[in-house]
Amino acid sequence: MANNEVATDKKPEMAEPEREENGQYLLSYRDGVANVGSCADLDHCREVGLMSAVIERNNMKKALRRVEKNKGCPGIDGMTVDDLGSWLKEHWVMIRSKLLDGSYRPSAVKHVAIPKPDGGERMLGIPTVLDRLIQQAISQVLVPIFDPHFSETSYGFRQGRNALQAVQHARKIQHEGKRWVVDLDLEKFFDHVNHDILMQQLRVRVSDRVLLKLISKYLRAGLLKDGIESQRLKGTPQGGPLSPLLSNIMLDAFDKELEGRGHSFARYADDCNIYVQSKAAAKRVLRSVSKWLTQRLQLKVNVTKSEAARPWQRKFLGYSVTNHKKAKLRIAPQSVKRFRGKVKSLMRRGRGRNLKRFIKEELNTVLRGWINYFRACETKGILDELDSWIRRRLRNILWRQWKRPRTRRNKLMALGLPEAIASKSAGNGRGAWWNSGASHMNLALRKKYFDKLGLVGLQAEKRFLDQIASQ
Repeated sequence: MANNEVATDKKPEMAEPEREENGQYLLSYRDGVANVGSCADLDHCREVGLMSAVIERNNMKKALRRVEKNKGCPGIDGMTVDDLGSWLKEHWVMIRSKLLDGSYRPSAVKHVAIPKPDGGERMLGIPTVLDRLIQQAISQVLVPIFDPHFSETSYGFRQGRNALQAVQHARKIQHEGKRWVVDLDLEKFFDHVNHDILMQQLRVRVSDRVLLKLISKYLRAGLLKDGIESQRLKGTPQGGPLSPLLSNIMLDAFDKELEGRGHSFARYADDCNIYVQSKAAAKRVLRSVSKWLTQRLQLKVNVTKSEAARPWQRKFLGYSVTNHKKAKLRIAPQSVKRFRGKVKSLMRRGRGRNLKRFIKEELNTVLRGWINYFRACETKGILDELDSWIRRRLRNILWRQWKRPRTRRNKLMALGLPEAIASKSAGNGRGAWWNSGASHMNLALRKKYFDKLGLVGLQAEKRFLDQIASQ
């Protein structure tokens, strides 16, 4: 086979994609996933060669639009997304030539640590905007080659697939009678990807040596932290447009292994749940697949976070299920706790602001995004509880803003409370949080008051989303 050919086999039929979802599990770096191309695209790639297809004008223009849309911070060279277009006008001919002859060298990746919701840190690698452009262009060419061969139960980083579909598929398996789960946690997956194994899997469908060499260079590009560049011997850092596709290529072998064993599973990126019918089977599968991942892919299973358990005892992509014969989707307690923490932090910033403006410009955005992701929740009580709690947090802000007893009395009276009750409540000496939940504040600041301010109700927003989905 010539170096510029695409290694292919018969293309299977793809499932009809559903509506795209904008939930919390679609992080910014995941936006680098390209649209799946057509068969015509693949024919063209075979004709001109993969590296030539990568640098082709239309492909690069599409990649540039994507990079500009995603924004993002500058890499180690300080070049911004806004500067990229004009810079390319002067330097693209040289860059193009280096890409074609294999002499292009990617810049080191800026090493950034961001806090994880459950504690600890997630390491991100921020490539330069030029390298983000090139990686995006590569991804757009490779996605149509690899994606059609991925497992139907792989939902992460793929066009037309999302976390909610993975959750619903997992529930479907449970309804079929498999009510034990092997909840796998791959320890720092993106940091531990073996380069040799990944490149071997790339060569199954790609034989263009120049392109393979370039991808290998990206994998081994240095990490710059505190002014010191270190060599990277393994891993594909989160942050580059190419990393999502490479992660799916790496884990596709695992999907195929599970399918070969006849297992029912759902995988979203490195989150994978396998469902079986008994506790004994769950423990056996956990031991077996952990061994396979270690030996075949050289990935480490986090034994402290992985477990064979009941589905309602675990969470999957923020969701859990009820302990019913026909399980209902619920929001996992950890997700509720995380949401409360985020709202509390946001409310602190809103104390000195106009409440209506704060609700409209900041709070509603968070509420809509969160409930959009958790719109599949089938338990009503938690949303009513959170709606009530959010209104109390807003009453807490108002009580603090009113400050003096006289101001509080006048505000309460203006909101309809009798003078005697308003005066007594204003001078009760209790703290803001106690007063925010007291009867005088609940009577003065009812749900209708916040509705007039434009506050998004989680329960109401869910009903609205359900209506749209049913049309």
